[in-house]
Amino acid sequence: MEDEARAGAAVGGDAIVTRFAPSPNGDLHLGHALSAMVGHDLARRAGGRFLVRIEDIDLARCHERFTASILDDLAWLGIAWEQPVLHQSRHFADYRAAARRLQLLGVVYPCFATRGEIAATVRAGAVGGSGWTSDPDGAPLYPGLYRELQPEAAARRMASGEPYALRLDMAKAVQLARDMLGGRALTFVETGSALGDGQGERIVAADPARWGDVVVVRKEFPASYHLAVVVDDARQGVTLVTRGIDLYEATGLHRLLQVLLGLPEPRYHHHRLLHGADGRKLSKSLGAASLKSMRSEGLTAAEARQRVGLPAVASGPGARKSRHESPRE
Repeated sequence: MEDEARAGAAVGGDAIVTRFAPSPNGDLHLGHALSAMVGHDLARRAGGRFLVRIEDIDLARCHERFTASILDDLAWLGIAWEQPVLHQSRHFADYRAAARRLQLLGVVYPCFATRGEIAATVRAGAVGGSGWTSDPDGAPLYPGLYRELQPEAAARRMASGEPYALRLDMAKAVQLARDMLGGRALTFVETGSALGDGQGERIVAADPARWGDVVVVRKEFPASYHLAVVVDDARQGVTLVTRGIDLYEATGLHRLLQVLLGLPEPRYHHHRLLHGADGRKLSKSLGAASLKSMRSEGLTAAEARQRVGLPAVASGPGARKSRHESPRE
């Protein structure tokens, strides 16, 4: 099991800024608690700052009652955060501005394809062959259906109100980023030990091309997770991104977007995941027990820390005082 208590030694230097960024589409479980406590404890030991961001860009699935529940659980865990809490739903204009910058750079294009059309193309392409290449999440790479659509035709369809997403033209984006970096390789700094390689802080080569022509603006939202997260981390001044190892492979894509958008480069700390008895990662969608239900059964905050493999009491010079009432940002 990874020792997060020791991991903080790898993030010395200037005071760090970490964050916890849950989506309010359900209650927190122990996996969320681990992620929040890792970020909080790293900041606390370094005398840094810990922030909370509510990723409520999906207005149909996110609800205020879950936001209130999340903040209540964090306070119960003994986590202190700076005010105000950032809500993605109040910053749609910023995501649209970032998307517009990518359009002006010529590295995105409108995609009108439905999921059914993409799936049919992938099936047809995989027949009789060795299969279809998948992205790091296991989804088939986008087959490029609208990559070569003429601008005039795309403009007519957009003007007619036809739904479309914006996809990153990965080949163009990677080449432009290389030019922006003066030919230097795209990399990121990793400080976590969840990879199990025994290394401390190290520089990792980024490979965003593995994601293919990824969606950066969804049909129904002004941004995908990937675009929103880099914009928000820069907005909040996050210097150390702490998150689960399941997002490790996305880091190369995030670094690419940061370069294209001229955003600062944070360091990264990917931590271990918690798994249930069936071996699968704890997940709201798979019915992981909520912190709220465990609290009602008598679980204490110290016991929650111990259950996720952390010391019962966080060490360090002390967290900044903060208010836990409903934020106003």
